[in-house]
Amino acid sequence: MKCNIGKYIEESGFKRSFIANKLGITGRHLVKYINGESYPPVPKLFLLAKLLNTKVDDLYEYEEEIN
Repeated sequence: MKCNIGKYIEESGFKRSFIANKLGITGRHLVKYINGESYPPVPKLFLLAKLLNTKVDDLYEYEEEIN
């Protein structure tokens, strides 16, 4: 999965601390979402999409592994 959360946060003009506060998480937790170290629960994913004025399915892209 390719994470696009960081890209959409940059485009939004919001500070990461603002986004983290709105989601009720720490800044470190948001960084983990951005880096793909963890994934937001579905309710937070929908709130994040609303804050960033995008669709939930824009926040992640599925990348097929080629073997």
